[in-house]
Amino acid sequence: MRGLGTRTVLYQQNVATSLGLYNNDFISIDILRERGPITAGELSKLTGLTTGSVTALIDRLEKNGYVRRQNDPNDRRKVIIVPLYENKEEVSHTYLPLHSAMVKLASSYSEEELTLITTFLEQASHVLDAQIDQLSAKLSSKSSS
Repeated sequence: MRGLGTRTVLYQQNVATSLGLYNNDFISIDILRERGPITAGELSKLTGLTTGSVTALIDRLEKNGYVRRQNDPNDRRKVIIVPLYENKEEVSHTYLPLHSAMVKLASSYSEEELTLITTFLEQASHVLDAQIDQLSAKLSSKSSS
């Protein structure tokens, strides 16, 4: 798992570079893709970046067409960050070879095996989320001391 995580990070960094993005920008785009529209404050909490850094990040992403700001229909004081990532042709072209290779790999497994693999990966994601929360809490308590 650790080796897969390292390779995933390296792949992600290469994708970010190929798209002309900073890695934190790319991570934020992926968070938005996964979570859907969220506020800048929520993005700040999820990335660990300061609100000022997130504002600059959103400015860069909006300028390059990866996100757009939208007024929150429930609270006019809030702005929601809406991902436009999947609409960008260069993104889909960048991921197409990986997608094709993964589909080919998946086709070598039975439905039962794929169900087991999917379940494992979902549960591993929950374990990682819990570990991220624990590490973030430790970092927060250290910085407030």
